[in-house]
Amino acid sequence: MSTVWLRVFLDVARHGSFTVAARTLGWTQSAVSRQISALEAALGGAPLFDRLPRGVRLTEAGRVLVPHAEAVVERLRGAGRELAALREAAGGRLRVGSFASADTALVPRAIAAFRARHPAVLLTRRQDLTPALLDLLSAGRLDLAVVSTTGRPRLDGHCLHHLLDESLYVAVPAGHPLAGEPSVRLPQLADADWISGSPRPEGTLLDAALRHGFRPRVAHVVAEWTAKQGFVAAGLGVALIPALAAESVRPDIALLPVLDEEAPARAVYAATVRGRSLTPAARAFLAALRESAAGIPR
Repeated sequence: MSTVWLRVFLDVARHGSFTVAARTLGWTQSAVSRQISALEAALGGAPLFDRLPRGVRLTEAGRVLVPHAEAVVERLRGAGRELAALREAAGGRLRVGSFASADTALVPRAIAAFRARHPAVLLTRRQDLTPALLDLLSAGRLDLAVVSTTGRPRLDGHCLHHLLDESLYVAVPAGHPLAGEPSVRLPQLADADWISGSPRPEGTLLDAALRHGFRPRVAHVVAEWTAKQGFVAAGLGVALIPALAAESVRPDIALLPVLDEEAPARAVYAATVRGRSLTPAARAFLAALRESAAGIPR
């Protein structure tokens, strides 16, 4: 059965006229009539339309056929839309932003998978803090940003695609008294020297210490993750390490999972602009991020 017959049938049913359907399709009336006759023959010969002095009217058989013809035609249109989306994802550009620890494993793995599937897409990446990434997203300078709830940024103005709830670890020197413990509670380290990316705990991972009623003593301000590990390994303090960065930890320090029943994790999202449709490339990269997130320790 030709799908062209079904399209012509639906046009005639919609307009109630061979003549009007022919005009809409850019065909002759006789061509439309032949298509309908062929469809009727393929369905056993029962007429689909009553031919009236002015126009046509669906028969009972025609009324039964309408929803089936509509379903077939819509499925074909859907297939066309999906194939067009695949073609669009095969080229163009994608601008991605992410925060620092997301760039240790989550984002690089997603980029690798994305480039393997869509090598013609020009992907550019920018690293920054979550508030700055959200500003770039709102300004139209990013298509997608990987952000976290560290520092309690305002996320409500964006469309959030949940990737994972991230656990935290404390990094201690290999010879630290707690190094052999299976886990730790932050108050056990209330008197420790801390290594952090900011002199103030507010707006950082060390917010967790404030929730436990103590203000951590930041002895060294170190921004980069590998440098923080160097300070820990040298015995200059301890540091909080998110699960996203845990795989890159050097062997001369120990990671202790943090037990925190009140707030055990921070959330990580892929943020996009609310109300703005994702491009095919952005949808494909979001899928790659979700695959990568599935391999991150919880």
